[in-house]
This record gives sequence, C-alpha cells and structure tokens, in this order.
Amino acid sequence: MSIRFTAKARRGLVALTVAVGLALGAAGCGGDDDKKPDASASASKGGGSDPSAQEGQSEQPLAELTGPDGFLLQITEAKRDSGGFVTVNGTLKNDGSKVANVPAQLSGDETEILRHGVSLGGATLVDAKGKKRYYVLRDTDGRPLTTTGFPAVKPGQSVGVFMQFPSPPSSTSEVTFQLPQFPAATIQISG
Repeated sequence: MSIRFTAKARRGLVALTVAVGLALGAAGCGGDDDKKPDASASASKGGGSDPSAQEGQSEQPLAELTGPDGFLLQITEAKRDSGGFVTVNGTLKNDGSKVANVPAQLSGDETEILRHGVSLGGATLVDAKGKKRYYVLRDTDGRPLTTTGFPAVKPGQSVGVFMQFPSPPSSTSEVTFQLPQFPAATIQISG
C-alpha cells in the first residue's frame, strides 16, 4: 500500500508535530511513551510522495545526482514554507538494469534516525553564506521527516521522495544539497 501526501498535507503534519512538541516542552513533560502519534507514523511509513504538477514540479529538475547501484536522484523543487521549513521534492529512479534496494547509507549515521529504517535522513542543506548546515527534521519520536520504507526498485522505476529541513534565513536562496553516496549539488530555494 502506498500513501501519498500533498505538500499541504505534509505542511499540516509538520505544523502539528511541531505544535505537539512545543506543547509537551512547555508543559515540562515528555509525553506518554505508550501513546505514539499516528499521523507522524503514517507519514514516515508511507512509500513516498509523488510531487504533482500542481505542487510546482518544473520541466527541468533543479539537480540530477547519480548515486550507487544505478540510482538517479532528480530534485524537482525546494520550497520555503511559512511554517519555518524547506521541503525538497524529487524522484529517485533506478537507472540500472537490475532490481535494487535503496542503500541504508542514505539514512546517515545518527542512531535515532537509523532506528526507523532506511530513509533519506542523511540529507543535509548547507548554507555557505551563513556558514550553517541544516539536517532533516524529525518528529517527536525521532522519525525523520523524509521518505522512508523504500521497496525494492525495479529497473526504470521511480519513487517520489521528499525531505524537510529547517529553513535558512529568507535572504538565503541558494544552498548545497548533500546526500551520502551522491555528489553534492547547488539548488535554489523558492518561496
């Protein structure tokens, strides 16, 4: 089963997650360990997000990066949202001739993110001008706010992907996108 989220639904999910986290922090409690938010779990367990033409997918990708096992990552959009984050959308395509699994190294090396399976949690945005690195956001349970739960990808098959980061200052429109095992690429943030 594949769950698809629109950009508006993802923004709402992030806003809800941030609001719950702030409320728990303000109340001085850590929450109930037996109860986990269903909304964030379904977002991270989904098969990804296929950006539609309505979500700003351009004809030319912002960047095309060739990675291991014939994988090609096309970044189609990097949009600043009013909630204080940047959403990067794209597709991960198997350009190889064999069925391939998304490499676990793309999750990065942070223990908290690794606990939740293969993801794009190792992605970062680097603001060279501001001299800051931005990591993928996480929900209150430590799940990365990015595509997770990748299936084996057949030759020629594409999977829609997204990653959400804290937003650099509004004066920053150009950042370097980095993902383990892929070359770095400079992308433009819109919005």
